[in-house]
Amino acid sequence: MTQAALFSLREIEVRYGRVPALAAATLSIHAGERVALIGANGSGKSTLLRVLHGLVPHASGSFVGRVPARAQAMLFQRPHMLRMSVRNNVALALWLRGVRWRDAQEETLEALRRVGLEGVAGRNARTLSGGQQQRMALARAWALKPAVLLLDEPTASLDPTAKREVEALIAEAAHGRTLVFASHNLGQVKRLASRVVYLEQGRVLADLPAHDFFHGPLPEEARLFVKGES
Repeated sequence: MTQAALFSLREIEVRYGRVPALAAATLSIHAGERVALIGANGSGKSTLLRVLHGLVPHASGSFVGRVPARAQAMLFQRPHMLRMSVRNNVALALWLRGVRWRDAQEETLEALRRVGLEGVAGRNARTLSGGQQQRMALARAWALKPAVLLLDEPTASLDPTAKREVEALIAEAAHGRTLVFASHNLGQVKRLASRVVYLEQGRVLADLPAHDFFHGPLPEEARLFVKGES
């Protein structure tokens, strides 16, 4: 790729107290890529997403991000629901970006329609099921029209039906955008990712196109992980 990377990490180290979360992590992400972060719990996936989104400072190394925070949207495994209606949970995000409240309400309804939640727009967001909450979080991100979507295990706690619904919405939302997501679901990774990054103990041990990752030789640690997760 000849264009400058949207994100460039060189020898990044992040620590939580004395515990290393990322260790000499080096990675570049370009516009339009769909990058899956995989690895065991504690491998550094969530921390890496937070570094990209500017939520976690790094102790050493170099990080260059060419995407302003307002052009990014991050979805967490358990999205935060404010104690208000579904509609206002989404509209507030737009209002905080400077959209007039009346316009924010209209854009919110369109976003909710896209994820099939227009019928529950008036309900308290905290009464939604897990799958509905993830769909609402996607609607909130969609409404912001981000250039980059960062997703942290977006379907991990959902039942199979909800997983399929949310995954389909992610695939649609990622169209024309850059997608970086953490997942333990290798089937999902195969369906959504164009590139796979394997982390272990905070280090990037494999970084390959998705086809090569699943059909070519891998470092032993990555091979054993894929075998165990299959």
